[in-house]
Amino acid sequence: MLIAIDEQSPDPLFRQIAAQIRRAIADGKVVAGHRLPAARELAGSLAVNLHTVLRAFDELRDEGLVEMRRGRGVTVRDRKPQANLRQSAQVLAREARRQGVSRTELLRLVKEYL
Repeated sequence: MLIAIDEQSPDPLFRQIAAQIRRAIADGKVVAGHRLPAARELAGSLAVNLHTVLRAFDELRDEGLVEMRRGRGVTVRDRKPQANLRQSAQVLAREARRQGVSRTELLRLVKEYL
């Protein structure tokens, strides 16, 4: 799995890492049961702090996308539809910020389609 960091991005490094893993899950490049690289290994390959990678893993765990077990590492759970929806929501939120749409206005727009 290839992860690239964009130093120019306003998004924090841990969010960039989590987003790329999320995208890999959504695209089917990483499937349920797949073990992600060890946090130390990934941190070393990306030249980032270990805690940055652990924070990305924590975010994915909190979303229910991965399972973290001592001695077994981080494994992808079977939650692909939720990953697609979360990724779409992130894209929408980013675009709304870019266009200067307020949070209230964005929520109103989304509620129209629910």
